[in-house]
Amino acid sequence: MTRRILHVLPVAVPAEGLAAFADQLPEEVIDPGVEVEFAAPTQGAANMIDSAYERTICDVAVLAVGARAADRGFAAVVVNSMSDSGLSALRSRLTIPVVGACQASMAVAGLLGHRIGVVTMWPQWHALYPAGAAASGLADRLVSIRDIGTRPDAEALLTGREDTLFPQLLAACRAAIDQDGAQVLILGSTTMHESHRYLSARLEVPLINPGVVAHQTAQQLLRAGLTHSRPAYPSPARPADDLLDAFIKRIE
Repeated sequence: MTRRILHVLPVAVPAEGLAAFADQLPEEVIDPGVEVEFAAPTQGAANMIDSAYERTICDVAVLAVGARAADRGFAAVVVNSMSDSGLSALRSRLTIPVVGACQASMAVAGLLGHRIGVVTMWPQWHALYPAGAAASGLADRLVSIRDIGTRPDAEALLTGREDTLFPQLLAACRAAIDQDGAQVLILGSTTMHESHRYLSARLEVPLINPGVVAHQTAQQLLRAGLTHSRPAYPSPARPADDLLDAFIKRIE
């Protein structure tokens, strides 16, 4: 039986950008019988989640895209962003597993080391990670957040900038390890997945690729027949999905 997993992005991304995000999942990390689809809101944050204002817009956008996932035949949803936008709201709305990239990455990092670090693109994203660590019960083990002061690009990702950005990211990883004592690192965005191979080959500590870990976590929940607790995420008495229609990216 084929099971479909929906990966939802929190920002509006054109078709070619969605393809670049999908490249983060090589065939070997996708279970037999699993089909993956990526979707993004038709409207959403315009500035790559640079503020509390945009984080709120992204929460609504992800909820709008994912609210009808079960009705459309999906077996699980992944919030493919370290913002974990709309994660709790989707769990409230859906009974199928819903996994956030940040929360899943933090949980796995906690299995691999005592001191966790995040290496990211720009300072505006620093606010995203403590929440994911706290949700996994690891707030006191997040010891380092380092960035390279570079604005992210939701369409091109890191393509075309590898020669400059990869060494900068490596330097940030080294600082997190050597100066902050990080024992396991997480890429601070699924938009950074193209750097994972380069960085992991040059580091002595584990480096987590968040989109891959989130996807594999969703698959594990499906294999185990598990989903989130309803007492933890109560269902709405009256779902109002029609209010979210302006954000919906139609999935054929």
